[in-house]
Amino acid sequence: MADTPAPDRLNFKQMCAKFDVTPRTLRYYEYIELLQPIKEGRSRFYTPREVARMVLIMRGRRFGFGLEEIRQWLMIYDNKGTRAQMDALLGLADRQLVTLAEQKAQIEAAITELTDLRHSVAASLD
Repeated sequence: MADTPAPDRLNFKQMCAKFDVTPRTLRYYEYIELLQPIKEGRSRFYTPREVARMVLIMRGRRFGFGLEEIRQWLMIYDNKGTRAQMDALLGLADRQLVTLAEQKAQIEAAITELTDLRHSVAASLD
């Protein structure tokens, strides 16, 4: 049966479920060449390589990296290997850590300001 994946492959529906993504998201990742599933007719199958790439994509998204940054980072592995990819990750991580620290400071300032406002409003009601 064409829609039954081999034991080492996931079909489209299984891939969506495994990573809790919508079909639209998975198709988009394919469209922008983050993923390259095996196509058999209208069916798509994802090999362990594609599953591993999806793990990296999801991790990159969680850390706040853009899809284009992730795509280029994955291409480094394809073109230059693991060492070059890890070197590139160091630069990406350093830059993102600065961005996340700035966001954290902004969030902490907003929490402090909102807490102070809440206390002020609560005190005016007493």
